[in-house]
Amino acid sequence: MSVISAHRSRRVHPAWWVAAATFLALVGAAGFRAVPGVLLDPLQAEFGWSTATVSLATAVNMALYGLTAPFAAALMERFGIRPVITSALLVVSAGSGLTVFMTASWQLVLCWGVLVGLGTGSMALALVATVTGRWFVARRGLVSGVLTASGAAGGLVFLPLVAHVAQDQGWRAASLWVASAALAVVPVVLVFVRERPADVGVAPYGGTPEDDVPPVRTGAARTALRGLATGVRTRAFWYLAVGMVICGATTMGLIQPHFVPAAHDHGMPVTAAAGLLALVGIFDLAGTVASGWLTDRVDPRLLLLAYYVLRGWALLALPVLFGPSVEPPMLAFIVFYGLDWVATIPPTLALCREAFGAAAPVLFGWVFAGHQVGAALMALIAGVVRDELGSYDLAWYAGGAVCVLAGVISLFVPRRRVVAPVAP
Repeated sequence: MSVISAHRSRRVHPAWWVAAATFLALVGAAGFRAVPGVLLDPLQAEFGWSTATVSLATAVNMALYGLTAPFAAALMERFGIRPVITSALLVVSAGSGLTVFMTASWQLVLCWGVLVGLGTGSMALALVATVTGRWFVARRGLVSGVLTASGAAGGLVFLPLVAHVAQDQGWRAASLWVASAALAVVPVVLVFVRERPADVGVAPYGGTPEDDVPPVRTGAARTALRGLATGVRTRAFWYLAVGMVICGATTMGLIQPHFVPAAHDHGMPVTAAAGLLALVGIFDLAGTVASGWLTDRVDPRLLLLAYYVLRGWALLALPVLFGPSVEPPMLAFIVFYGLDWVATIPPTLALCREAFGAAAPVLFGWVFAGHQVGAALMALIAGVVRDELGSYDLAWYAGGAVCVLAGVISLFVPRRRVVAPVAP
């Protein structure tokens, strides 16, 4: 039977099973990364650590999450998707589980920052770029939207569960619960993830056997570094990277770790604030999937302009929305911010694929590293602002201003300029 006929004889293309397993892996990895915001108060109560101290661990986590991504993409080319995901989930589970034994702040940075950062970074959005690039020709925008949403929404949806466990059984039980969630995904990855369409005798979804490009099996680190050397010589890389720095700063760096403490500052119960962030995660699923659908049909630069500018306006309005109870204006903010949370990723990935061709997974890994560097800086800066000024207001206003800047920068990204693939 030919490859094409084998493809047609299957009711469900194997690409969808790989995408489904990747979805679960990203959700599982996202769980612990969402925990700092709801465990800030218990950690401060037990150890006496300042907001800036806990924010430092969060910043290290976010920085490593981003900086690991390009090397993880190259490792997936060298060793395969399944071994990298499996190892990453085990590291995440170990890092979150070991926190129950910590007694000093440096241990928080080691477990929460280094181990979990490295593990989740190995399953960052470079994994999305690798899976969509290998397994899909048609529906790439839609699939990238769904997978992107899984990583972002997964962590936010975990929040109310973690908050309730922490409140009822303590923060150690919450950490162990999240570690178990990441570990439970490992069997799914081992069973359903395959490396390439040719391994199961099919063409990529919507493509031909010629679209299944053989992987680079040597020089993973060299491939990643040469990808960076290729990117920094282009305007597209810098425009996309700056946009991602601001994107990360105003989502994972600002809202994810600091929204719950900020709401609590205004008298809102921690569980209620965590529930609002969970709603962000739910609406993020819809927003990012819709963004993927739009990316297949609309100029990605215009999408980025709209996403960033509207996000900036929302952040500028946020300080006056806080209160001891959840009012309709705050719910409106949550719904909008959820729809916009990582809606920027599908158009950014599409522009990266246009600019860098087959090298897009590695180059997007470096672009996404900027996302996490921005998140790390903002997570730390916002914590310092809160400690020094007694309020997060300055952080919200700064985030809103730089979002407008990111929207303008996005209009200057050049299109349809493809460079040669990166080779070791």
